Amino acid sequence: MVVGQGKNVEYKWVFSEVLERNGMARYVGPQCRLCRREGEKLFLKGIRCDTVKCAVTKRKYPPGQFTWGRGKLSKYGTQFREKQKMKRFYGILESQFRNYFKKAERQKGNTGENMLAMLERRLDNVLYLLSFATSRQNARQCVRNGHITVNDKKVDIASFLVGVGDVIKAKSDETSQKAIRANFEMVKGRNVPAWIELKTDTMEGRVIQLPTRDDISANVQEQLIVELCSK
Repeated sequence: MVVGQGKNVEYKWVFSEVLERNGMARYVGPQCRLCRREGEKLFLKGIRCDTVKCAVTKRKYPPGQFTWGRGKLSKYGTQFREKQKMKRFYGILESQFRNYFKKAERQKGNTGENMLAMLERRLDNVLYLLSFATSRQNARQCVRNGHITVNDKKVDIASFLVGVGDVIKAKSDETSQKAIRANFEMVKGRNVPAWIELKTDTMEGRVIQLPTRDDISANVQEQLIVELCSK
């Protein structure tokens, strides 16, 4: 894939997409590099992002050589960067992104907002919002390790979409309770959005309504993404 940047064209392979098409999709590189590429904090490193050690704070320029010589982004380049930002913020791959977009298109209302609402309802994202995990990557690990239940049933799929009335909490065994408590103590004080209710005494979260655009913290221009995918 080629990303156009005005007169200067940056020939850059999107390695995650190439690997995904070959069945080897998994980004194992530096997380902070992704934040620097998008020019803002995506909170991929958990509590480190709130400290002076954050790479975006220390180095306010994109990674790689000769970043000073890059021209202004074209319209396509701007749309592509918004798409990449959304994927990296929620930790999804290209095929997952396409599936969410197709589902959002079939729903009534604004396609971009529909897609954001689905991504916000992912179990790994909800765990992060509830402070049950230090980052969305940590949340996916907790889900894969079987530490989380939804309505008292173990769920080990990070992309599981929660609905109104669902109760999310740690499994009753000591290992799971200890792991979630430790995460909560590290990041407690994080603001919980209005569509989720957190009970700290029982360490459980309840979905009280579906998220609206005002509830979503992702700093993306979803309309640009829709324009890109509708071509």
